[in-house]
Amino acid sequence: MAPARADVVVIGAGYTGLWTAYYLLVADPCLDVVILEAEHVGFGASGRNGGWVSALWPVSMDVVAASHGRAGALALGAALRDTVDEVGRVAAAEGIDAAYAKGGTLTVARGPAQVSRARAYAADGARWGDGTEWLEPAAARERLAAEGLGGATYNPNCARVHPGRLVRGLADVVRRRGGRVVEGARVTDIGDRRVTVADGSTVLARHVVRATEAWTARLPRLRRHVAPVYSLMVATEPLSPGQWETIGLRERETFSDHEHVVVYGQRTDDDRVAFGGRGAPYHWGSGIRPGFDVEPAVFERLRRTLRGLLPQLDGVGFTHAWGGPLGIPRDWHPSVGYDESTGQGWAGGYVGDGLAATNLAGRTLADLVLGRPSPVTALPWVGHHSPAWEPEPLRWLGVNAGLRLARAADLEERLTGRPARLGGLLAALTAH
Repeated sequence: MAPARADVVVIGAGYTGLWTAYYLLVADPCLDVVILEAEHVGFGASGRNGGWVSALWPVSMDVVAASHGRAGALALGAALRDTVDEVGRVAAAEGIDAAYAKGGTLTVARGPAQVSRARAYAADGARWGDGTEWLEPAAARERLAAEGLGGATYNPNCARVHPGRLVRGLADVVRRRGGRVVEGARVTDIGDRRVTVADGSTVLARHVVRATEAWTARLPRLRRHVAPVYSLMVATEPLSPGQWETIGLRERETFSDHEHVVVYGQRTDDDRVAFGGRGAPYHWGSGIRPGFDVEPAVFERLRRTLRGLLPQLDGVGFTHAWGGPLGIPRDWHPSVGYDESTGQGWAGGYVGDGLAATNLAGRTLADLVLGRPSPVTALPWVGHHSPAWEPEPLRWLGVNAGLRLARAADLEERLTGRPARLGGLLAALTAH
């Protein structure tokens, strides 16, 4: 049951909420910190994601620099790279067995169009000093023996984790440090220094932190704040050492490709391949339902895509399939902030790149709530406000059109071998 009062109430027991509570309690163990969770710890994207702790950012550093200057963009990139290590540091220091392994991330290029885009991506990364490098086919194959490999980009600033073990372990640490996690407490409204719970009770607090990501679309006055878009995953049976010898990923690199439709994979701690991607439709009215987690056609497409990428998996069984929503703001720009006049803080809109960003958000929110200016509170995403999504039916049409354009652009490139003319239209539609 939710308490009547607290110093800080955090809404959502995912990574953002738990990291915020953790850093608050590290800074001031006497704080009364309460986390209200509608379902259970890690119910949202935090417990269902691809396990990439990466320095990736949904918008380009050029976009960040356009509004905050080159120095601001460089500071954000450096903070994200440091955050990859910070997650590993805390996991080790607090005894969280999250299978953290920093092997970097490999994004393969298959076909001339992808090679062209990958080379440009590597050059852009070099311009921003983010560690991205281009690998010729032989060097790329040493890391991942993918089919049709024309090269790859590699970035060292990524670690693999088991997402469920990380979020549950973090919740245990928060409890040990004195925080209270109340599961089954669905918040229905947020006011100035108070929250209303579905059972009719009200919790008063000096500070309220909203960490609801995709589920933000269910809250009053915030229904157009993010668009919940589903990402689905599949996992193989455990592979033998001999099978892994033919595939690679010896350093536990995460992997993807340079197609327009996003895919992502990792070698798990128990030697499976976990592989996911976009492709499920956006649902009318920002709908979120358990039934939307299951899209058999998308699951089959993911299995087919993975086998096409790694034909070594022919005959290997798939044992798991799951999915869930992530939050996409209209400008694809994550944000974190705190309003002193109302006592409300927030973070989210990670567009699927949240595993590291949530840690950075937690540290930032802790400093903002405690009134401590710091380097992280001066980063460009602090105080950013994304525009609202269009009302329906424009939102449904626009989001699903973006998905169809990405698929069409990939098909065009496979047929022509040249960068898709539809790529420019897709970039304009996604506004990043």
